[in-house]
Amino acid sequence: MSEVPNELKYCSSHEWVSGVDDGVVTIGITDHAQDQLGDLVFVELPEVGQALELKSECAVVESVKAASDVYSPVSGEVAEINEALMDSPELVNDDPYGDGWLFKVRLADESELDNLLDADGYRAAADA
Repeated sequence: MSEVPNELKYCSSHEWVSGVDDGVVTIGITDHAQDQLGDLVFVELPEVGQALELKSECAVVESVKAASDVYSPVSGEVAEINEALMDSPELVNDDPYGDGWLFKVRLADESELDNLLDADGYRAAADA
């Protein structure tokens, strides 16, 4: 299994969520997901201000192999997108937990974070 930082929360659909900072979380795809997709060539992100529902399709990452939907691990409003990905989608491959983050969401319900997997739970789900 690829890198799985312990401080993040995860979805079985391979998204990660950072800790809450003033009601906002950062979201991206896991190292495992980017590795399975291969070299990313395009990223389509939600619009700032867009309302997201829990588990709704909200972004697309496209590689030379396939396109994959990204699902929102939380509900809320898009607070920011990673504009650097428009010109450099490979940042997701190079640094999925750092410069390759996708978007930030102002949480509608912080308790939704309690339903996400910890690192051990994600490793178990990804290995299953």
